Amino acid sequence: MKKSISTILRECKSILVFSVLLLSIGNVNAQKLKNLIQYVDPMIGTAKMGHTYPGATVPFGSVQLSPETDTIAYGLNGKYNGEVYKYCAGYQYEDKTIVGFSHTHFSGTGHSDLGDFLIMPTTGKLQLNSGVASKPLSGYRSAFSHSTEKAEPAYYSVLLEDHNIKAELTATTRVGMHQYTFPKSDEAHIILDLTSGIYNYDKKNVWTFVRVENDTLITGYRQTNGWARTRTVYFAMSFSKPIKSYGQAPLEKSVYRGFWGRFDQTKNFPEMAGQNLKLFFDFDTQEGEKIKIKMALSPVSSAGALENMKKEIPDWDFERVKKQSQEIWNKELNKIQVETIQKEDLVNFYTAMYHAFLGPTEYMDLDGNYKGLDMNVHKADNFTNYTSYSLWDTYRALHPLFNIVQPSRNSDMISSMLAHSDQSVHKMLPIWSHYANENWCMIGYHSVSVVADAIVKGNGNFNAEKALQTCVNTAKVPYFDGLEYYMKKGYVPEDKNGSSVSKTLEYAYDDWAIAQAAKKLGKTEIYNEFIERSKNYKNVYDEKTGFMRPKLNDGTFKKEFDPLDTHGQGFIEGNSWNYSLYVPQDPADMIKMMGGNDKFKVRLDSLFNMHLPDKYFENTEDITRDGIIGNYVHGNEPSHHVVYLYNWTDSPWKSQDKIRMILKKMYRNGADGLGGNDDFGQMSAWYIFSSLGFYPVAPGSDEYALGSPLIKKAIFNLENGKNFEVETVNQSDKNVFVSKVLLNGKELSRPFLKHADVVNGGKITFYMTSKPNKKNYKS
Repeated sequence: MKKSISTILRECKSILVFSVLLLSIGNVNAQKLKNLIQYVDPMIGTAKMGHTYPGATVPFGSVQLSPETDTIAYGLNGKYNGEVYKYCAGYQYEDKTIVGFSHTHFSGTGHSDLGDFLIMPTTGKLQLNSGVASKPLSGYRSAFSHSTEKAEPAYYSVLLEDHNIKAELTATTRVGMHQYTFPKSDEAHIILDLTSGIYNYDKKNVWTFVRVENDTLITGYRQTNGWARTRTVYFAMSFSKPIKSYGQAPLEKSVYRGFWGRFDQTKNFPEMAGQNLKLFFDFDTQEGEKIKIKMALSPVSSAGALENMKKEIPDWDFERVKKQSQEIWNKELNKIQVETIQKEDLVNFYTAMYHAFLGPTEYMDLDGNYKGLDMNVHKADNFTNYTSYSLWDTYRALHPLFNIVQPSRNSDMISSMLAHSDQSVHKMLPIWSHYANENWCMIGYHSVSVVADAIVKGNGNFNAEKALQTCVNTAKVPYFDGLEYYMKKGYVPEDKNGSSVSKTLEYAYDDWAIAQAAKKLGKTEIYNEFIERSKNYKNVYDEKTGFMRPKLNDGTFKKEFDPLDTHGQGFIEGNSWNYSLYVPQDPADMIKMMGGNDKFKVRLDSLFNMHLPDKYFENTEDITRDGIIGNYVHGNEPSHHVVYLYNWTDSPWKSQDKIRMILKKMYRNGADGLGGNDDFGQMSAWYIFSSLGFYPVAPGSDEYALGSPLIKKAIFNLENGKNFEVETVNQSDKNVFVSKVLLNGKELSRPFLKHADVVNGGKITFYMTSKPNKKNYKS
């Protein structure tokens, strides 16, 4: 059989990628592969508003197999139920029961979906209702204790106390593997609840379909209308032991049922379909007997899911799968090898690395097939297709981090974005997309920042000119979120489109990013157009108050204005105090606009020293007291660059003790160790960069701002085979200031580092001291 050109190219790319992986691994091994998974604690962020999950997954894996600890509904009495916000990842550390284990989760997001294919093992009388947390025996859920719970990369286990069943989970990219150790019972059950999900509400399930193919294999799909409104996930589920009997809960009453009523579909009927299916599979078990399950997912078909299962987990060796997946994690974590003074800092660092590598997630079968935004099946030729882009968060530091430690993946992510645009009827890059859907969450068109950052930094292993034109197209869709007004007036009017100041500021930054990519590619006309648009931040600056302020359609500023308030002031998830500092593309001009060096330093100092009363954020879900220092909101993204702005004043030292303070206050060991939503790795990426001593204030620039590293030593094992080393001299908890910085033995004259200095290999040395160096860098 002849192979197509695309197949041959794909196979060649697979060989190339594998070769690069071997080179990368070889380079890591040259530095002696360390056991770094021991420092990862997946429990960090599972309490309060961290919104992380503790379950089993592999780097960028399609399957995230994790426990759900409650079934809070999205709606209550016809209105939004605020309690559901705690369950964006399905798990809350304070809960006392586990409902089951589902296969898809977002990490650290401020909204949610997913929670597909919930499985729960039980014994005794069959119950198909989950019950309530206050009375776990009222349903199939079970009490559990953290004392019997264990979470590691690619492994999770817990004792389900009410059923005396030990649950163990591991995963590959597309397959979740369960291992349940049962007591002796002639009433052992595996529940498959296809009604369960995260952020659930009536009618969210559009349709579910199941076939019992034989006594060990189940296939089907689930279609939902949620954050992604046309999301369909296919599955193949295999048991290690033949099913004794099976069935489903009675079907809901319907005006029309066709002629299916001639069958008893509740027991041992091999074809099941409906909006809300709850299935059970019965077994007899001996004391200590293990029943194993493989659940493979596919975006295309149950046949695709079955092929994924056969190739990724061809046997029933749970320990082999766990070991193999943990080895993959360890190799990824070894891309940055660090030494710290305290073990707690190692745990924070490698947990941050772990969280940073959870997404975006692969979205295609092993043969490259995936469902596109147009609902048609496409093939990812010569790239790996990814989904789940939380771009309002991750453009800031996560994708810049990938340009250093995951350049091939980041390039493929951009290729995936370009495919999204090709399939989009709007011809736009993603805003916040997942599972072949655009959910339009948050503001800006920050995919252009991700594209531009890769182009400027020389990581454009995609059609860069096409990517630039797609960025331009995205920035000119007039009906998108106030862009029509922005293009005509140079700002978004608050009386025409809400959160107008945030949008104006973020559009202006994105436009600057487009200009940088155009400059790199020699597209002068595009550069001139977008560098001019990038100055639009000036149009919402009020000289009288000294703040960015909402402007109305008639050109006047909105009269009622409180720069501390997060509601009704023209900002999203932030206030004017923080957002007024959002001009990452030109801090020098912003400082000049705000009165110059001395006034700006006082302003920035006061941000960290003042007190923000609770009344200003008590109704804002994404901002809590845990994530606030003074009026600086680290628990949400718009302020993540702010502490580094001192580098554009004559006192860069002022950033250094504050960076170390943030590192210690906002990131801790323990379930409540995150000061806010991890937001698909952005909070973690901030930690990684800042603890290493530099940060990408403006992605799209080839420069990083220097700070105050927390580590003693770090080695980047780069994909190109080179190493970049970060070294500190006289590091301690008291020595938080930097007296001088050497790059390859030469003292730096500016508090900045070039991207090329990192990826070309070399060494940067920070000399630490307890007292600030109030002199400028060497001139």
